[in-house]
Amino acid sequence: PPSVPPPSGPPTRGSLSLHRPYLRSPLGLLRLGQLALGAAFWVTVAAHKYEGAAHFALFAAVLVWLLTLALFGLSLLGRWELVPWLGSRWLLTNLVHDLALGVGLYAAATGIMGYKAGQRSYCNLPGYSQHCLYGAYLSASICGGITACLYLFSGLYCLSRRCRDQRDII
Repeated sequence: PPSVPPPSGPPTRGSLSLHRPYLRSPLGLLRLGQLALGAAFWVTVAAHKYEGAAHFALFAAVLVWLLTLALFGLSLLGRWELVPWLGSRWLLTNLVHDLALGVGLYAAATGIMGYKAGQRSYCNLPGYSQHCLYGAYLSASICGGITACLYLFSGLYCLSRRCRDQRDII
């Protein structure tokens, strides 16, 4: 069957302007939530003493957050056609990012931080006077779990658009 080229972004202008329909779309709103909660996750981990597998959790969270920021910025400015090879497959790029990277890495990071919180649950007792990382690890795992769900929702949104033969993100 003949391949239909995907629609291009909004009309290009000499100056940069916001692609407002994207910002009001479900994917745009989900991206804002992913960026906010993802930042809360990695700032919570980075602001406290961490060791062992928490290094991977922090790496995964920052990597996915930076990639999400790039996707959000390009989509918000309507400049995804500037990305070689991926720009013509922008819906598929968002889909793979959300389901493979977002859900996969945030689920792993959430599991790591939840496990570390469980290891530190003893210091949650009244009268324990030493510095305790239980609250920080628990907060990070909650933020990570919610963020993974947001990536799942945005991935399912992109998948539903793809299954309906739509080629644009909004």
